Amino acid sequence: MNLTKIVILAVFSGLGGMAAGYLLHKLIVLQQKSSAEVKIKQILLDAKTKAQGSLEEATKKSEKILESAKREEKNALVQIRKLEERVLHKEESLEKQRLSIEKEKVEIQSSVEKLKKKKEEIDALEDQKRLELERVASLSEEDAKSELLKIVEKKYEDDILSRIKKIESASKDEFENRARDILSSVIQRLASSTASEITTTAVPIVSDDLKGKIIGKEGRNIRAFERAAGVEIIVDDTPGSIVISSFDPMRRHVARIALENLILDGRIQPARIEEMVERAKIEVEKLTKQKGEAAAYDAGVIDLDSRLVSILGRLYFRTSYGQNVLQHSVEVAHLAGMLASELHADVQTAKKGALLHDIGKAMDHEIQGTHVEIGKRILQKFNVDEKIIKAMQSHHEEYAFETIESIIVQSADAISSSRPGARRDTLENYLKRLEDLENIANSFEGIEKSYAIQAGREIRVFVSPEKISDLEAKNLAREIADRIEKELKYPGEIKVHVIRENRIIEYAR
Repeated sequence: MNLTKIVILAVFSGLGGMAAGYLLHKLIVLQQKSSAEVKIKQILLDAKTKAQGSLEEATKKSEKILESAKREEKNALVQIRKLEERVLHKEESLEKQRLSIEKEKVEIQSSVEKLKKKKEEIDALEDQKRLELERVASLSEEDAKSELLKIVEKKYEDDILSRIKKIESASKDEFENRARDILSSVIQRLASSTASEITTTAVPIVSDDLKGKIIGKEGRNIRAFERAAGVEIIVDDTPGSIVISSFDPMRRHVARIALENLILDGRIQPARIEEMVERAKIEVEKLTKQKGEAAAYDAGVIDLDSRLVSILGRLYFRTSYGQNVLQHSVEVAHLAGMLASELHADVQTAKKGALLHDIGKAMDHEIQGTHVEIGKRILQKFNVDEKIIKAMQSHHEEYAFETIESIIVQSADAISSSRPGARRDTLENYLKRLEDLENIANSFEGIEKSYAIQAGREIRVFVSPEKISDLEAKNLAREIADRIEKELKYPGEIKVHVIRENRIIEYAR
C-alpha cells in the first residue's frame, strides 16, 4: 500500500514538474516574443521618423529648385522680350533702307532714261553733221579717211621710211649688244680647263725585273691580260714604266687598276690576271657612280634617280673630239644656268637639261640610234620631267626648239665645245674608226667580244667555241676582213685575229 502511494506520488510529482517546466518555457517564449515585437515597433518608429525627415528635406529642395527654375524662366522671358524688341527695331530700319533704295533706284532709272535720250539726240546730230559734210565734200567718211591717209603718206613717205629703218636698226643693234654682253659675261664667269684625254696610260713599276713576270713564259701572261682587259700592253726599253694603250678610257682604267693590283700582289699568272681584271671592273663601276654624283653636285642638280646618276658617271670615260664628255656636260650645265638666270628662264630645268644632254653617249655603243634619241629614251624610262627632255633634245637641232630652255642648252653646248683647244677633230676621227672596227666584228653571230689594238692596225675577235667551229672561225675571219674593206677607209692593212679557245674547268673537293 505504501509502495503504491509512493509510486502514485512520484508519478504526480513528475507530471507536476513537467507541467511547471512547460509553463516556465511558455513564459520565457512569450517574454522573448514580446521583446522582439517591441524592437520591431521601435525600428518601424525610427524608420517613419527618418522617412518624415527625408520627405521634409526633399520637399524643401524641390521648393528651392522650383523657385530657381521660376527665376530662370523669368530672366529668359526678359531676354526674349529684349531680342524681340531688337528684331523689330532692325526690321523697321531695314524697311526704311529698302524704301530709300527703291527711291534711289527710281531716280537712277529716270537719269538713265534721260541720258539715253540725250545720247540719241547727240548721235542724230552727229549723223546729220556727217551727212552734211559728205554732201558738201562729195565724199563718204571712209573715202575721206583713205584720201587723207594717202596725202599724209605721200607727203611724209621718206620721213616715215627713215624713221622705221632707224627704229629697226636701233632695236637690232640693241638686241645684238645685249646678247653679246650676256654671252661674254657667261663665258667669262666660267673658266674651266680644256685639257684633252689621250689614248695611252703609263703604269709605273718599281723594278724592270717585273717586266719579265708581266710578259710571262712565251708571253702567256701578257696575252692573257690583253685578252681579259681588251687593251694593248707595250713593254719596251722605257725604264720604270709599262704603257697601256686603248682608245677606250674605261678599258684603260680597268687595265691600270688590275695591273697595279697584280704588281702589288706579285702572283702574275693567267688565272690571277682574270680575277684581278674582274675586281677592277667592279671598282670602276663604283667609280662611275661616284663621278656621276660628283658631277650632279658640282652642277647643282638634285633629285636625279641613282641609276641615272650611275649612267651619267660613265661619261667620265667618254670623249668627244678629245674633250671629256662628263666635264663638258658639267660645264654646259653651269653655262646654261647662268644664261637662264640672265634671261629669266627656269634655271633648274636648263641645268638638268644641259647636264643630261649627252647622256646617250654613255650607251650609244650598246644601243642603236643617235645619242640624242638614246638619251631621250633613257630619260623617258626614268620618268624625267618632259620639260627637261624638251630642253636636251634640241641641242643638235634634230628637234624643233619648243622652249626657251632648249635654246639655252643648245647655246651653252656650242659655247663649251667651241672653246679654243677644247676639241680635236683628228683624235675623234681616229677613235671613231676604232669603234667602227669593233662594231663590225661584233655584228657577227657567235662573237663573245672583240678588241681593236695596235692603233687600229689589228683586231682580235674572241668567239664562243660552242657556236663556232674551227672551220667556221676561219671563214669568219675572212668575212670580217671583207666587211672592213668595204665599209671602212684606212691606211695600210688591218690584221684580223679570230681566237677560238676551249676551256674545261673541274674542281677537286
